[in-house]
Amino acid sequence: MTGPDHIAERIETAADALRAATRVAVLTGAGVSADSGVPTFRGPGGLWRNFRPEDLATPEAFERDPQLVWEWYDWRRQKIASAKPNAGHIALVELEEIVPDLTLITQNVDGLHEAAGSKHVIELHGCIWRVRCPAEGTVAENRQVPLSEIPPHCRCGSLVRPDIVWFGESVPGEAIAAACHAAEEAEVMLVVGTSALVYPAAALPLLTSQRDGAVIEVNPEPTMLSELTHLGLRGRGAEILPQLVAAVRRE
Repeated sequence: MTGPDHIAERIETAADALRAATRVAVLTGAGVSADSGVPTFRGPGGLWRNFRPEDLATPEAFERDPQLVWEWYDWRRQKIASAKPNAGHIALVELEEIVPDLTLITQNVDGLHEAAGSKHVIELHGCIWRVRCPAEGTVAENRQVPLSEIPPHCRCGSLVRPDIVWFGESVPGEAIAAACHAAEEAEVMLVVGTSALVYPAAALPLLTSQRDGAVIEVNPEPTMLSELTHLGLRGRGAEILPQLVAAVRRE
């Protein structure tokens, strides 16, 4: 049975679990931002001037050709700049107001969770609206679209890079430690819009499950994580999350 009644029943079951929880962790991926019009990491057709992202989003690429890397990021920033938080982002803000202790862990770099109003956000892979100076070790916000200078420079004169975790780089220790702590302490983890393939994020639901927490997945299609979840809600985040939060509010 997979009709609307069945989906509604599963949403009510998930709502019961969230309503009873005092500590909740939410893990989000690219699917959450899809309804905001944010292009996937690989962009339309999977190509940008015939380069693969794996050939651009690396320290080696930046060292070799910072102009090219920044042209790509400038293109991505322009695509994201017009995006607005969708109903899924807003629902998670509302859920944060209901649950006593909610931590939102995201793999996204678009900043839409913060734009929607989420307060306790851990950005595992950084943010496209920040730049980092390798020379000074400083991080600064930069929302200029398009960039007036490519590649951009720090006030010290050094080239800056996007404050993004690139291929071959590790997630910052502070971020992954906080995410692991939230996952271990969570009575419920909500996994939304991610294929659960990229580590270390993919391991976080396992930490919740190993501590006897419930893992609830919201995704249009089954993922590698689906067999390990306690409950699967098939659908887009922008569609399912508002229904789920409305159900949580109904006591």
